[in-house]
Amino acid sequence: MALKLPKMVLIDVDGTLVDSVPDLAWCVDEMLKQIDMPTRGEARVRHWVGNGVERLVRRGLTDSLDGEPDESLFEKAFPIFSELYAENTSKRSVLYPGVEEGLEWLKSQPLRIGCVTNKAECYTQPILKDLGIADYFEIVVSGDTLPVKKPDPGPLLHVSEHFGLQPSEATMIGDSMSDVKAARAAGFTIVCMSYGYNHGEDIRDYNPDTVIDSMAEFPDIFSL
Repeated sequence: MALKLPKMVLIDVDGTLVDSVPDLAWCVDEMLKQIDMPTRGEARVRHWVGNGVERLVRRGLTDSLDGEPDESLFEKAFPIFSELYAENTSKRSVLYPGVEEGLEWLKSQPLRIGCVTNKAECYTQPILKDLGIADYFEIVVSGDTLPVKKPDPGPLLHVSEHFGLQPSEATMIGDSMSDVKAARAAGFTIVCMSYGYNHGEDIRDYNPDTVIDSMAEFPDIFSL
């Protein structure tokens, strides 16, 4: 489906720009080792990622998507994970193929580019800088920038107001149901990547405006 070139594009981080699971999985397993619990492995963590690190730690502790650990166990584990991830934000993470090509194309167009992620700012800024893409974004809204985060539309509307643009002039690029729900609630169009993190579900089931396999396809989906 061809979309009209927007005046603003906002892009998610984990599962959209960056495959961050290798670092996250390493940190989850190291955390579990330190509290004498069984490790979970990268495949499980890949299924759990997408709702911020606090939720990820709870999933790691319970070995389930919706589980809630004993709060005292969480309070013991979370600082361990936080310290590990602060030192391992981008050691194993990589940009997906086509990301740099897609960002370069967006940069060449008459539009504003922002980043909206549920990842905390202390992790977001380092990973964007370490992987060499921080300078593409005029604004970065992290998971703790505002009182709300995706799927709440607040972060998307915040950036619309920042640039003085209407939601109807904006597109969100993401990979998960959280991105779709936030975009729909905000009045943005939504483009999803086929390869991201959506807890094992096909993102097409959530009816984004279009799904692409690579950001290198941006020139094909946006009509000038």
